[in-house]
Order: sequence, then structure tokens, then C-alpha cells
Amino acid sequence: MDERTSSFLQSNHSTIMVTLRKDGTPHVARVGVGLVDGKLQSSGTRTRLRTSHLRRDSRATLCVLANDNPWAWMGAECRVTIHDGSDAADRNLALYRVLAGEPEDLDEYMQAMRDEQRLIYEFDIQKTYGPF
Repeated sequence: MDERTSSFLQSNHSTIMVTLRKDGTPHVARVGVGLVDGKLQSSGTRTRLRTSHLRRDSRATLCVLANDNPWAWMGAECRVTIHDGSDAADRNLALYRVLAGEPEDLDEYMQAMRDEQRLIYEFDIQKTYGPF
């Protein structure tokens, strides 16, 4: 990931994620993204539509919106890896810390991650574009 992309992603988290349905039509969801150890990630659950779409076709396109300029955005064409193993709650905690700091109650947070069957989407950016 180049410095320009990394810098933009460190400061901007509000994102539109596009996955593909079986029939090839786009499915759009608003998500938050963050860089964890240099890797772009977002949180989801096992039951989200975007998860089932990505299990079938790992392609996704992101539109990351700038916080301070309504005309600045970054498009990113990606391949997505889903991390839903035994370390998924810990991965979600690492992402949460990037996006929001420490949870008020760590034990409660970790239990919620397990109860909600939270997982992590990791985006391998293939191409970026846009006025960012």
C-alpha cells in the first residue's frame, strides 16, 4: 500500500462497501474501516448478506469517504479474506481500538463479539482511484 493510500485510510473510516449478489447485481452497505497493523479491515457477522456474498465471490469495491471534504473520496477494488476463526473476537478488539479506543468494559465487549458471531473482513487492495 502506498503512502498516499495509507495516509488517507488512517484518517478516514466511513465507507460504502459493494459486494456482488449471485445474479451479479451490486449489494451496498455502509461500514467502518481501519488499518490494523497496516492491513485494511472491517467488522461483520456470519449472518450478514455481504458475508455470504464474499464467501461466494471475494471481490468487493470500497468507497472511503473523507471526513473533512464532501468531494474527496477513495475507490478501492479489493479481494477480501474473511477471518472468522477462534481469534475473531481479538481481531475485532484490535479494529475497535483503531477506530474508537478502549472499550469501557472489555469483558462485556469480548462476550458481545462472540455472541454476535463477529468476524473480520480483510481487504487486499488491488487498485485505488478517485480524488483523495
